[in-house]
Amino acid sequence: MSSTTHTRPSPPAPWRAAFESHMAAMPSPEFVFASLHPCPNDSQKPTPYLPRLRYCIHRGMWSQLPENKHNDAPANPRGVYDSDMPTFTTDVRMQKVGQLFATSAGKAGSEEQVQGSGGGGPCEAVYWIKEKGMQWRIKGTAFVVAPDIEGGEESSGVRTVKSEVGGRMRVVEGGEDKLGEWSWGRELTGHFGNCSPGMRGSWRNPPPGTRVEGEPDKEHQLAQKVTDLHDPIARSNFRVVVIKPDEVEATDLSDPETARRHRYTFVADARDGQGEWKEEELWP
Repeated sequence: MSSTTHTRPSPPAPWRAAFESHMAAMPSPEFVFASLHPCPNDSQKPTPYLPRLRYCIHRGMWSQLPENKHNDAPANPRGVYDSDMPTFTTDVRMQKVGQLFATSAGKAGSEEQVQGSGGGGPCEAVYWIKEKGMQWRIKGTAFVVAPDIEGGEESSGVRTVKSEVGGRMRVVEGGEDKLGEWSWGRELTGHFGNCSPGMRGSWRNPPPGTRVEGEPDKEHQLAQKVTDLHDPIARSNFRVVVIKPDEVEATDLSDPETARRHRYTFVADARDGQGEWKEEELWP
């Protein structure tokens, strides 16, 4: 169903199990996501970019959609792909999406490009797990999965996502025979289905950040509830963002006498695109 670059079966990242257990310990897995905003050409700022931060909700690892008994969306088969790439959902009308395109290697900034899959701008994500006294910091690049990810002629953005994200998707041992059954589009719809009807309705809100001038049109109202998994307005605005980590830091502050920071750096093999994680123990 899709042309996906992927890696051979390999173990999860050495930080993965602890990270996921800490996400599960949080009442709500919130984190701060930072991207870069390009300064206007006539800006007097001393740097070409400014940081932009906001809270987001962790939505599991890409290709490992969290199970949800309330989600009626058709699911991809289990035991095909695995990855160490955290995800969150967003609205294409939010500034973060354009920022991930504008600061990518290709510096894609046109409205047409931003409406599709692509991106790849630098980012950081910071998670504070109060219940464990742990801070996680993930540095890397972030890619946007949009409705064009499957089903039509592949744009350069779609090819970028399938290459960059797909390159970190591992085939699960024994999953080779089911590769053709796994769909990018089905994974995207699964993420939409994992959101509550009220959250799905937020993608039918009036355009975020625009001036309030009278009543919005009937299609874009606050506090709507969407039950249709293929609602055309909500789905046109819905996006999944995939964080591709290059460096992960886990800082354990649970005990002042034994506090440590562990840094995990992904070292890619230029020969075949594979790689491994290098771990360092640091003072906090």
